[in-house]
Amino acid sequence: MTPKTNEQGKILLQIARAAISHALHVPFSAAVAVDKDAVWLSQPRATFVTLTFRGQLRGCVGSLLACESLIEDVSSNAISAALRDVRFPPLSEDELDDLCVEVSLLSELQTLNFANEQDAIRKLRPSIDGILFEYGCYRSTFLPQVWENLPQPQLFLRELKAKAGLSEDFWAENVKLSRYTVNKWCEADFSEEYANG
Repeated sequence: MTPKTNEQGKILLQIARAAISHALHVPFSAAVAVDKDAVWLSQPRATFVTLTFRGQLRGCVGSLLACESLIEDVSSNAISAALRDVRFPPLSEDELDDLCVEVSLLSELQTLNFANEQDAIRKLRPSIDGILFEYGCYRSTFLPQVWENLPQPQLFLRELKAKAGLSEDFWAENVKLSRYTVNKWCEADFSEEYANG
């Protein structure tokens, strides 16, 4: 079963927050019962966990390939987003109350076929596609949510190249692009009982 419902989304959010709380040695009482043996939680899936603190990005770590069970992937990505995102210092216990957790469940990657950069830009689907950019050892990705801040396909791709460590006007024949979609759930979309347990 593919988790798409709000009830399942709430469970994934609880799993992520519980993992963060446990890593910080803070007691956590879940408002939603989690059946860790549920079939849909045991299936291999790829996820991203995004953390915001008072409206600002505080961590974002994820998987692009489904290698672990969904429950393990969400838990490990939540801990990594809280403690190991190199862009930020580790999350502190004091930040938990104002922290908002978002879980994105990724579809399988699909190779994007294109003739050149302009053709690639034309094939991007704003607000739908997450994109994986690859060129040799250079790699980066943006979730579909990033379209909210980068609504133009040309700008989206330019910033993706910059994130990979390349110049914004870089292009080469063997650039590879893959796309994916997400189902996402954010604590802010649910009532307080689900947000804080």
